[in-house]
Amino acid sequence: MHVLYMVIERYLAGPRPVYERAAACGRMLPEGLAYVGSWVVDDGGLNRCFQLMETSDAALFDVWFARWSDLVSFEVLPVITSAEAAARAGT
Repeated sequence: MHVLYMVIERYLAGPRPVYERAAACGRMLPEGLAYVGSWVVDDGGLNRCFQLMETSDAALFDVWFARWSDLVSFEVLPVITSAEAAARAGT
């Protein structure tokens, strides 16, 4: 079963090195970890990004994080859609 995850990235040395590597190497995702979408916090620094990811194997995050750990710190939270939350709440 695929699960959605919100990944909160904090850029350790600012956004430039992150975007340079992404332009040169792509997201460097392991097979089985899917990118859904992302949003960058527009607070003047562009140092935080929220990425929605999907996978059936949460251990794949460790592989992906290892490829970026010199530039990014990560927080991962399993999430559900608002519709699913409403259904679980009985509304």
